[in-house]
Amino acid sequence: METEFMVTLMGLAGSAIGSLCGVLINTKLSNYRIEQLEKKVDKHNSLIERVYELEKKQRVTDEKITVANHRINDLEKGE
Repeated sequence: METEFMVTLMGLAGSAIGSLCGVLINTKLSNYRIEQLEKKVDKHNSLIERVYELEKKQRVTDEKITVANHRINDLEKGE
């Protein structure tokens, strides 16, 4: 009877240790994947911000071109 009890305890301990190791490894892997996704999101957000700034500059440039074209047209009409 004592041998069976020892085998049961060893099996329980082995199962507990195996489960704990599996959970720890899975947690580390999940954290690593989350960090990698966060890096990708940061790169994407940086790109979006840069595109937004380029669009603002493009609108200003377009307005300047429109004003320049109106001034050229006014000068051509005056001559």
